[in-house]
Amino acid sequence: MILYPAIDLKDGQCVRVVHGDFATATVFNDSPADQARIWAEAGFEWLHVIDLTGSAEGKAVNGAAVEAILEAVSMPVQLGGGIRSLANIEGWIERGVSRVILGTAAVRDPELVKTAARQWPEQIAVSVDVRAGKVAVQGWLEDSGLDPLTVARRFEDAGVSALIVTDIDRDGALQGFNVEVFGQVADAVDIPVIAAGGLATADDIRKVRAWPGREISGAVLGRALYAGTIRPAEALLAADGKGGRC
Repeated sequence: MILYPAIDLKDGQCVRVVHGDFATATVFNDSPADQARIWAEAGFEWLHVIDLTGSAEGKAVNGAAVEAILEAVSMPVQLGGGIRSLANIEGWIERGVSRVILGTAAVRDPELVKTAARQWPEQIAVSVDVRAGKVAVQGWLEDSGLDPLTVARRFEDAGVSALIVTDIDRDGALQGFNVEVFGQVADAVDIPVIAAGGLATADDIRKVRAWPGREISGAVLGRALYAGTIRPAEALLAADGKGGRC
């Protein structure tokens, strides 16, 4: 299982929010590039970077911070937030982003996602952000009215490299994973699923690994890392299946 430490960007800083509410933002590092180096040195293989403000405004807002991250580390980066056109996607891939995450576009313009997946094989992911059983869009500010399986199945056989399924109801709250949210999507499609939202301890990673259905390929770590409820080494051991119990 691959772990993705998260760097969420607001006002050029590395922050964490609760349930996507910008008013709850806590700054954990004034330098996202320095934070990226910390996660790289801790042994993580990927970074999960989200332009929070961009996701709400529909355009890149924290682009300078993203570029600083790309310059600071050599590890692959998956980036989401406000990316809504082929030109946006191409621009970030040319700058060195390994995987572009499309969320609102996946709901409102699925053909854009499919075209991008054909043009950049294995470099396009879809974000399926779930609140109260429905997919939210526009930086989680709007309810699409669609259930997560409907959105996920749109991209079966489209060449999408991953589905990042976020449980908004638990995101940033350190309440622990509701693994069924992720497992139901993983069982419904052949696209690899990455779990996000609510991870609190290494037990959450072990629960994801133990899902009895189709394998869940990865997990995003956010506030738990920043708050210290899980240590990087402990998380990586759990992801490898070598962590035992705490």
